Amino acid sequence: MLVLVTGATGFVGSHVVPALLAEGHTVRALTRSPEAALDAMEGVSTVHGDVTDPASLHGAFEGVDAVVHLVGIIDEKPSKGVTFERIHVDGTRNVAFSAKEAGVQRFIHMSANGARADGRSDYQTTKWSAEETVRGLGFEHLVIFRPSTLFGDPGPENPEFAKRLWETLVKPFPILPVFGDGMYELQPIHVQACADAMAAAVTQEASGGQSYTVAGHERIPYKEVLKRIARGGGIEPKPTAPVPIFAARIGVNTLGKVGLLPISPAQFEMLVEGNTGDPTAFFADFGVESPRFDAESLSYLQRY
Repeated sequence: MLVLVTGATGFVGSHVVPALLAEGHTVRALTRSPEAALDAMEGVSTVHGDVTDPASLHGAFEGVDAVVHLVGIIDEKPSKGVTFERIHVDGTRNVAFSAKEAGVQRFIHMSANGARADGRSDYQTTKWSAEETVRGLGFEHLVIFRPSTLFGDPGPENPEFAKRLWETLVKPFPILPVFGDGMYELQPIHVQACADAMAAAVTQEASGGQSYTVAGHERIPYKEVLKRIARGGGIEPKPTAPVPIFAARIGVNTLGKVGLLPISPAQFEMLVEGNTGDPTAFFADFGVESPRFDAESLSYLQRY
């Protein structure tokens, strides 16, 4: 099939594109600017388009058999027009409507674990609104993926949660501040497992109409996550100091909003809520595996 991918140059997209090629598909990558690396890949072509500009998408979906929509953000930059509402809600609507108008009937959508109408953050509620949009358009084959915490070497340009914690907290600080007791849990899963499943979902009829929680097998308390990141980076775990949740929330909602802290209000709320779920159906339906979130799998952090 000819599969159009949005967000092809991002962390997840850089794994999804090769996974689609391995499945025998050809890829049309929607990009805002020329991408020489993508154009150089056999089986990949690029087309100009911005998900926030419906007019720029005209013609991009012609001849396309399936869409894999990956565009999303974790940090807002309102001064630059980069908000959850504009990217997640408006951007998804523009892509989904353009696909439907072009006759595309297969749509693979990347949402997020915790997406719901009453979410703790705008990130979660806008991800839910995006899901509602694509569900309402009546695609014949729609598969929604809700990743929890994805890890894996993102390269020098892309963000990834372990790399971000390593660079902004674990590596530079002698004592690591931890919100509350630090026992809220994460379920990291390797990005390649998610990418391989997305590529398979394009043609896997049994997955049509399903929404999958994409998470690892192991629930890991946040304090333990920090220890494993330290070992992955090649250092010994550092002592931690608790910061009361109420005090942390005040700081995050002031300094964090303007980028003076390494965590945004949305990230803070999702972290202390925990990010877990039941991935049984995901692993059973796609037959993928993920390496453990441990020092060996995190050794890529030593490059940063």
